[in-house]
Amino acid sequence: MVDTMALLHAFTRTSRARGRRTGPPPPPAQTALPADDEVLLDVPDDALGRALVGAAAGDHAPAAELLVATRRRSAWEHRDRYVHRLAAFSRSRPEWLDAWRTRAPRDPDALLLDAQRAVDRVWGSPARAELLREVSPLITAAARADHRDPVPWRLALDHARGARAGHTYFEELWEAAVRRAPHHQGCHVAALRYMASSWHGSHRECFDFAETAAQDAPEGSLTQALPLRAAFGYLTDGCGPPVERARLDAAADRAAALSARLPSAQPWPAELRNLLAHVLVRLGRRRDALEQFRLTGPYATSFPWDRDADDPLGRFLEVRQEVHRAVASGAETTATDASGARFRRPGSERRGRPEPRDH
Repeated sequence: MVDTMALLHAFTRTSRARGRRTGPPPPPAQTALPADDEVLLDVPDDALGRALVGAAAGDHAPAAELLVATRRRSAWEHRDRYVHRLAAFSRSRPEWLDAWRTRAPRDPDALLLDAQRAVDRVWGSPARAELLREVSPLITAAARADHRDPVPWRLALDHARGARAGHTYFEELWEAAVRRAPHHQGCHVAALRYMASSWHGSHRECFDFAETAAQDAPEGSLTQALPLRAAFGYLTDGCGPPVERARLDAAADRAAALSARLPSAQPWPAELRNLLAHVLVRLGRRRDALEQFRLTGPYATSFPWDRDADDPLGRFLEVRQEVHRAVASGAETTATDASGARFRRPGSERRGRPEPRDH
């Protein structure tokens, strides 16, 4: 069987040059942060907010306008994010999407939302692999509806992981995905998750793939943060040989450099900054984590804090407060969390793997 890692490397250049740290300077200890009661969880940006308000009223038109605009502009990262959020909303309020599908059965955007919703609906089932196979026609229809769009192929990659598809089939999907958008973050994250689930504990191989993809990606591409995803997977896993501390720091530094180029206190970069803060705290780099809390402003995201607690907003606030206190007191190198328990350092005992709900 063809090695998936070898194929994934074939679609990214193999330059191994590592960049120097280019992140912002450490913030002062008195860094001002939004008050706890000003922090909001999973806030949509204005465009998505209008679509969600329309959907809540039973009107699919704002969502249709939003998604067709992403296709026209080839704004694939925004499109992917909007599809996730709108599909999640449609699971509890399905009427607007059902009406849209009935009115425009071949609409590429409605097809994609319906396929994402179907995958989400069965993902947590014990019979997930079997149920996902029944969803395949919906994903195929979405992919055929607009041949330029990489997002159905990201969904197909997630589907293949959940259905426990073989490496050869996954490689075919990957080739089709990167042919449409060579640096699409969503497809790369899907590939990284497939590799992690197929070869549990092969964190060095995951880092190889993530670092190569990031080095090949344009400077402002979200794929620059792919090594950060690999670092998070390693730090929250409980198996596999140790990964060099230098690789973990380099992943965080690359993501910090990307964060510094993105607008501050805006909803759409919030997940990157929340994840980066989480990883930096686990690495004991509290002063750098405080800078990410400053940049994200009042925008907390469920991921990754829902990996540590049932209350992600509470966990975000707890860790943020502890980080701010540690930096202010000059104890920012102490790797303790807000409850006083030590964060696991690389190579030490770590928590279990993230739940598969993050797909």
